[in-house]
Amino acid sequence: MDVATGSTAGGGCPMHGDGRVRALLGRTNRDWWPDALAVDILSPNGSANPMGEDFDYAEAFNALDYHALKADLTALMTDSQPWWPADYGHYGPFFIRMAWHAAGTYRTGDGRGGANSGQQRFAPLNSWPDNGNLDKARRLLWPIKQKYGQNVSWADLFILAGNVAIESMGGPIFGFGGGRADVYEPEKDIYWGDEDKWVNEGVQTRIDPDRGLQDLDGPLAAIQMGLIYVNPEGPGGNPDPLQSARDIKATFERMAMNHEETVALTAGGHTFGKAHGNGDPSLLGAAPAGCDLASQGFGWVSSHESGGIGEHTVTSGLEGAWVNTPTQWSENYFRLLLDYDYELVHSPAGAQQWQPINQKPEDMAPAAWDASIKVPTMMTTADMALKMDPEFRVISEKFRTDHESFKDAFARAWFKLCHRDMGPKVRYLGPEVPAEDLIWQDPVPAGTMPSDADVAAVKAKIAASGLTVSQLIKTAWASASTYRKSDHRGGANGARIRLDPQKDWDVNEPAMLAKVLAKLDEVRGPLSMADAIVLGGVVGLEKAIRDAGFDVEVPFTGGRGDATEAQTEADSFAVLEPQADAFRNYLPRKLRVKTEEMMLDRAALLGLSVPEMTVLVGGLRVLGANHGERGHGHFTKRSGQLTNDFFVNLLEMTNVWKAVEDSDDEEYVATDRAGGHETWRASRADLVFGSNAELRAVAEVYAEKGHETKFVKDFVKAWNKVMNADRFDVK
Repeated sequence: MDVATGSTAGGGCPMHGDGRVRALLGRTNRDWWPDALAVDILSPNGSANPMGEDFDYAEAFNALDYHALKADLTALMTDSQPWWPADYGHYGPFFIRMAWHAAGTYRTGDGRGGANSGQQRFAPLNSWPDNGNLDKARRLLWPIKQKYGQNVSWADLFILAGNVAIESMGGPIFGFGGGRADVYEPEKDIYWGDEDKWVNEGVQTRIDPDRGLQDLDGPLAAIQMGLIYVNPEGPGGNPDPLQSARDIKATFERMAMNHEETVALTAGGHTFGKAHGNGDPSLLGAAPAGCDLASQGFGWVSSHESGGIGEHTVTSGLEGAWVNTPTQWSENYFRLLLDYDYELVHSPAGAQQWQPINQKPEDMAPAAWDASIKVPTMMTTADMALKMDPEFRVISEKFRTDHESFKDAFARAWFKLCHRDMGPKVRYLGPEVPAEDLIWQDPVPAGTMPSDADVAAVKAKIAASGLTVSQLIKTAWASASTYRKSDHRGGANGARIRLDPQKDWDVNEPAMLAKVLAKLDEVRGPLSMADAIVLGGVVGLEKAIRDAGFDVEVPFTGGRGDATEAQTEADSFAVLEPQADAFRNYLPRKLRVKTEEMMLDRAALLGLSVPEMTVLVGGLRVLGANHGERGHGHFTKRSGQLTNDFFVNLLEMTNVWKAVEDSDDEEYVATDRAGGHETWRASRADLVFGSNAELRAVAEVYAEKGHETKFVKDFVKAWNKVMNADRFDVK
């Protein structure tokens, strides 16, 4: 199993600085493979999803013969095919690697990556060096996918195959939750890095070896392009176990794993299978995205006399099994790692790896292609980190002496790895969903649907509470806009805005927030705080609409629950804190990434379209939702009323805009062309709606006469979308 499943790490905060939102930058698939067919030329003509917008995957999955599917997967594990023979006669380790690498791209910084949509089928992931030969694993699964069709997605099948692989070799499994709907094109808003070379092309690492990952750009976890985690040979190919340990820790922290989970995952994964490097890597052909038509998507085809299969397979370049029982769950990994001394050697493909000194014959592994042949086991530099690093060594010794603890830790960590990006447990499907609520699932108690009478009564009390439109809108937005569709975390359900750490985020104006929450708690009656916060936004918005002279209803759907501190992993919510929020015109400091790019990234995570983002920014400005009463972009004389004044005044040609001195192009002032007096102040996030042609085209629609009511209705619709983005219980 060619898993770079160590991780590369260092110290420091997993998400530091301003690089978290580099999602819109970096190289595209067209940069990597300029000759690839540009299928997306058809994107303006409709969705790439052949199932259609009305397809209900949850309904299809619930009709699946789940146990028959598992039986077919179990049979596949030992059904070796001559075009890609199974090591040791068992495909289990291969499918574990496939599942691991599907899930392992998840990162906490922006919630992107992971197995949630089956992205491993598409470039660039299907052609990363670290995913070498996993195209064969997916082809092995094709007959099963074809048989069960729409009832199981590729995304679910990847993870379930990994689970069945572990079970078929006697390993522990905590459970499985289905519900990952496929996409049918690469996700274009994921930043994988900006290098122009892959890990195996000699490119310098993304980090200073002496500093570790603390300077690693944005949400990235791997230190080289094309890696899931770390280079198994060591950072940048340097076989230093202590540097590898440092980087492993930071990498796994960036994907929500603590150090014990990290050791359990690495050891559990390497209890199975082998790495492949028994051949000449220079004979490998192009990756799937760059191969010719005749290859039919089969990448890394070898020109070796055997075709580069079986004995002569080359993937990572390392060669050998970690343990002497590579298709059985066992205690052998820690025994072999800790009991033997190791020396640094080279694989036949030239990769650096570690080999036991004076290994006993009974501890050697069978050759993958001939069980009668015994070969030495090996360890990667990432494995040696679990032995050499003092903290990892303590954990390894614990698991070595307490195998039951190791089994439980691995099963839980594997489940977390494969499900971390799925969001709340209510999204899980199938008969093997664990009953236990896990803290990383951000559990929220079930809410109670309030009656119409209760809603009306609480609305009246909020309206008479003395809270302003601005305060109610700010609080509701602060609560709901934490949602991100990437991993379905955040949102208004649970009312975590009243708990650590969200209640103290600067963007939420803690003093104002505390006052509003206290008043809402006082008047909410039978409603949950989560419902009261959203209902407060409804009250504020309805007043703003009435005062502007419109009659537009603002919908409200109750039934949210309130999470407790015990149900909230406070540290894990730190990555949700906005470093900038253009919707509230919040920018505490100059960032490397342009403010308007930050705005687009946040809108993308909220699942907003260009018109939705545009109408929300314009409406929030006139409602007084700016952070700290900041006047930038407040282009209205009717503050607190929902009007289209932002767009009308932004596009007014009597204004002349100029950057404010010493503002680093973040603040602008408008003067009247005729009188020369100051009229408005703006941020980059305001002016971009006039300067960018596409955004201006939408802004012009909302500024046109006759579209005042359209603006209000569109704002209400977009607002309601954000308020209910996390309501999987009512979708």
